[in-house]
Amino acid sequence: MKRILEVLGFVALVQGVLGLIPAITGRLHVSGVWGVVRRLDILDGYEVYASVALIVLSVALFAAAESRKSG
Repeated sequence: MKRILEVLGFVALVQGVLGLIPAITGRLHVSGVWGVVRRLDILDGYEVYASVALIVLSVALFAAAESRKSG
């Protein structure tokens, strides 16, 4: 279970960072292939908020993984 939480936390962190890159750099094509936040039409206009929420979720998942016993 600990490994699953770590993997989900890593995926959420990567997707959150990939969603923030275009907002910071102004280039949309940088994360167009990998970032799932930009591909969801329902999040149109809220990409930065969704990306920050993914990063916060990843921190929570890493904290939950650390509180689990090893094995």
